[in-house]
Amino acid sequence: MFFRREKPRQVTFSDHLDVLRSAGFTVESTGGATRVSRGRCAAVIEDGGAAPRVDRAGVLVGSEIGYAVHGGYQSFVRTASGKTEPLLARDLTALHAFEEDLKEALGLESLYNESLGTTFDRHMYDRVEDRDAGQKKPWEAAR
Repeated sequence: MFFRREKPRQVTFSDHLDVLRSAGFTVESTGGATRVSRGRCAAVIEDGGAAPRVDRAGVLVGSEIGYAVHGGYQSFVRTASGKTEPLLARDLTALHAFEEDLKEALGLESLYNESLGTTFDRHMYDRVEDRDAGQKKPWEAAR
């Protein structure tokens, strides 16, 4: 009677999209996935039930989302179609801020190692073909 508890309100996917719009993101719905962008950065989010599922964020190259690749000597943006562009420091800074703001707006967990700086999807340095051909590896030692 007077100790009545309020029913918890279920937040829907469209509520999350409204929060993103009010936080300054551009939201475009296409098919089953939704693209969220701000400036030159974008990510694809999908309805994951209780919390939306966010695919990796990347930098826009034309109309495609390019993902960060570390080449050892330089960072690159590579799209699914194979387009490659150099990843500049301002792009890395914008991408990091975009990912953090997106997680905050959606109420998702921000991991410590990801909050330190930008993480890369692939590391392409030290990938010389047959570099170790003919050499015995330590884990292959005879017993």
